[in-house]
Amino acid sequence: MIKQQLDMSHKRSAGDTATTSYGGDSLLETLPEGILNEIFSMLEPETLTTLCSLSCVSRTLKSSVNKTLSSFSSIDLSGFSLDLKTFYGVIKSVGTIKKMTLDCFRLNDSSIRSFLGPDVEELVLLKCSSLSYKLIASIGKICPKLRVLTLEFSVSIFKSAVFDSKLHGSLINCQHLESLKIKVRGDDFNDYCFMLLGIYQELPETIKVLKLEPAISLDTIISLKSFTYGNMLLAPIAFGQTLTHISLVIDIISDTLLHSIANALPQLVELDLKDRPTSEPSDDLSNIGIQSLVNCKHLTSLSLMRSRQNISSLFKRTSDMGMFLLSEGLKGLESVRFGGFSKVSDAGFTSILNSCLSLKKFEIQSALLLTDLAFQDFSKVPRSLVEVKLVSCSSITSEAICELATCSSLEVLDLFGCKSVADSCLNNISRLTLLTSLNLGGADVTNAGMAVLGKGNAPISCLSLRGCKRVSDEGIVSLLGSESKIRKTLTSLDLGHMPGMSDKAITTIVDACIGLTELIIRNCFHVTDASVKALALKGKVGGESNLLRRLDLYNCTAVSAESLQCMKKPLFRGLQWIGIGRTKLVCVGYAAFDEICSERPWLTICKDGCEVGCHDGWQYHEI
Repeated sequence: MIKQQLDMSHKRSAGDTATTSYGGDSLLETLPEGILNEIFSMLEPETLTTLCSLSCVSRTLKSSVNKTLSSFSSIDLSGFSLDLKTFYGVIKSVGTIKKMTLDCFRLNDSSIRSFLGPDVEELVLLKCSSLSYKLIASIGKICPKLRVLTLEFSVSIFKSAVFDSKLHGSLINCQHLESLKIKVRGDDFNDYCFMLLGIYQELPETIKVLKLEPAISLDTIISLKSFTYGNMLLAPIAFGQTLTHISLVIDIISDTLLHSIANALPQLVELDLKDRPTSEPSDDLSNIGIQSLVNCKHLTSLSLMRSRQNISSLFKRTSDMGMFLLSEGLKGLESVRFGGFSKVSDAGFTSILNSCLSLKKFEIQSALLLTDLAFQDFSKVPRSLVEVKLVSCSSITSEAICELATCSSLEVLDLFGCKSVADSCLNNISRLTLLTSLNLGGADVTNAGMAVLGKGNAPISCLSLRGCKRVSDEGIVSLLGSESKIRKTLTSLDLGHMPGMSDKAITTIVDACIGLTELIIRNCFHVTDASVKALALKGKVGGESNLLRRLDLYNCTAVSAESLQCMKKPLFRGLQWIGIGRTKLVCVGYAAFDEICSERPWLTICKDGCEVGCHDGWQYHEI
C-alpha cells in the first residue's frame, strides 16, 4: 500500500517539475544573469547546500551558482559524508580554498590532496578513519601557511607507534600554527592515550589554542615545569607565554596539574579540563588546586568536569571553601562549567554567581547538594546570563527555575535530568523573549505544561522533551497550536524515549513546523510507517521545500521494511542523515541500500545506535 501511494506521489512530482527542468519554459531563464550573480554574491558560504540544490533548476541558475562557488575561499562540508564523486564535483566548482572543514569518513588521501596547497590557512578534518599517516605527515609541508589544524582520528593500538612518529613529523613543519585540536577515538583510555605522549615538545612557539583528547596528566605536568633529569636541566614548553586556550581530556585532574598550568601559562584565558579516572583517584583535586587558579589573572572561561564513563567517581576533596577562594580571586569569569563536585553546596555555587558579575554562561552537572536555595532572591541582582545548564541536578525544582527566568537575557536553558522541574515554571520560561534553546529532558512536565509553553513568546528553535513520559500526542498538539509562535521558530525537536508519542504527534509536527531540520523520535514504539511517509512527503503540499536534514528512528519497532521506499528519490529531498538501528529496516538486503546510496551518495544511513550525526560512534562503522 505505501509503495503504491508513493509511486503516485512520484508521478505528481514529475508533472509539477516538468516545466522547470533544463530545456523547459522556466521563467528563471528570462532573468538577467547579472541580477542572480548580485544576489548570490551576498550569501554566506554556509548556504552551499541551498546553492547546489538550486543549480539543478535551470541553466541560468547553474551558471550563477558556479560563479558564486568559484568565489568561495571558505567551505564547511562537515554536515555531509560525501563520496568521492560528489566531493570532486564540489571541489571542482570552488575557487582557491583557504579554509576547509570536512567529513573525511568516505574519502581517501588523493581527495584530500586535491585541495591542499600553500594557500590553505585553516584545515578541519573530521572522521579520518581512512586517511594514511603519510598524508598527515605531509600536511605541514604542503600547507606552510597553516594557522588552524583540527584532526579527528580513530586509531587502533597496533598502529600507535606509526601514528606517534608521523604526527610529530607533521607538526614540526607547522611553524605558523596558532590552533591545534586533536581528538583520538578508541575503546579504552589507557590503550590509546600514550599516542600523544611528548606532543607538547613538538609544538611551535606560535601556538595559542590547544585541544587534546586524550592527554596524559603526568606528561602535561612534566612539559609545563622546569625540572632536572640526570645532569640535564629540562626547560618548560616554549609556547608557555603565548598559549591562551587549553582544553584537555585527561586521565586525572589533580592539584599538581592545576598548579603547573597556573604557573606555566600566565596568559591563559580559557581552561577546559575533563578527566576519565579508571579507578578511585589517590591524588584528587582539592581546594588547594582550585585556589592555585587564582594566579591566572586573565582567565574568563573555566571548565572542570569529571566523566562518570568508567566508574561512579566524583570530586570529593573540593568543598565550598574552594569555590569561595575562586570567586574572590577570579571575579572576571564569564563562563563557568563544573561537573561532579559532590561536596560543594548552595553556598559555594552562590559565591560564583554573586561575585562574578560578568558571568554569561553557568553550567553545573551532577551536583548532589545544589538546591533551590542557590537561586533564592536571584531576581534582586542584575544579571547578564545568556546560558544556564543545570544537568542531572535532582534537587532543583520549578521554584528555582522561576527565579532564573527573571533573567531576561537568557538564550539557552538546559534542565536535562532535573526530574523535580514541573509545569509550574513553564509560564515564566515562555516569557523569555530571547530563549532559543530549551532542554526539558526527564522533567516532570505534562500536556498542560505544553499548552502553556505553546502560548508563550519564547522564539525556541531547539527543544528537547526526551524522556518526558507524561507528555503524549495531545501535548504536542497543544504545543504547536495554530497561534503558537514556536511552530514558526522550531528547527530541532527531540521526542526520544517518550512512550506517549504516536503517528498523531508526528503528523501534527509535519503540518505545523515548516522550518524543522532535525527530528529525534528514537525509542518511540507507537510510531509507524505512516509517520515516516508523512515526513517523506513533507513539502509536496503547498510547494514548500522539505528542510528535514536529520531523522532518528532508532528502536522505533513499529516501523516496517516498507518505509525503505520513502528513502528513494524524490522523497526526503534534503535528508543527510537517518538512524534506523533496531528497526525492521536493517533487515532489508544490501542491494536495497546500495540502490539508495547510489541515488543519494551524500546520505548517511546509520544502522547502529548512534545519536544524530554519529559524532561519537563513527569509529565503529564500516565504510
